Amino acid sequence: MSSAKLTTPAWFRKGLHDGIPICMGYFAVSFTLGIAARAIGMTAPQSFWMSAGMVASAGEFAALVLIESGAGVIEMITTTLIVNLRYLLMSTALSQKLSPTLPLRHRFFTAYCITDEIFGLCSAVEGYLNPFYAYGITLVSVAGWTSGTVLGVLVGNILPDWASNAMSVSLYGMFLAIIIPPAKENRFIGLLVFVSMAASWIFSVLPLLSQISSGFRIIILTIVIAGIAAAIRPIGDTAPADAAGEGGKA
Repeated sequence: MSSAKLTTPAWFRKGLHDGIPICMGYFAVSFTLGIAARAIGMTAPQSFWMSAGMVASAGEFAALVLIESGAGVIEMITTTLIVNLRYLLMSTALSQKLSPTLPLRHRFFTAYCITDEIFGLCSAVEGYLNPFYAYGITLVSVAGWTSGTVLGVLVGNILPDWASNAMSVSLYGMFLAIIIPPAKENRFIGLLVFVSMAASWIFSVLPLLSQISSGFRIIILTIVIAGIAAAIRPIGDTAPADAAGEGGKA
């Protein structure tokens, strides 16, 4: 049966099926987040609601850093908005795939479903997006995300400290896995990664800058470096360069 002719229950079942690989990946990543959450004193229920409410690895890691440093509410909210700002762009793009007659409640619930991976699957749907497809993917994916986080906390309470600390290193491996592929494909992105790391280190050692809280350091560096990068290399200018580069490699 063509996907365009699927009924709403069929779309939901398809979402459940397509969400299984995402669930497996989310479980592995969120397990390390659970260990990190346990390290700062969070309980299993607290970690569950954190993961269920945000479903964002970078955002939750930033939240854990802020909680550990005793950051204030305003700082935490601002940092979370900055770190997760890309979801605003995804929401804007995905809204174009929703039927104009779709009730507001479905638009609201679909917004919760947006993550990098779920956005990719939903964007690939032909024609208008049936929100129950996104619900099916999200149900399976968030189940993997939250259960991984909770299990990370529980196992972290069982394992000795040295084992928990060793396993938490995998969280940094996750970020390396995120930044290395695009950095290898685009030298400008690689340069930005290097500049970001260097600037973060400078902020941590200079007398005046080191007094700024870690949360606001993230905000400042994100806005400044991303703003400069956008001015130097707009998206419209990078596409031809990337295409030429790929052609040269071929």
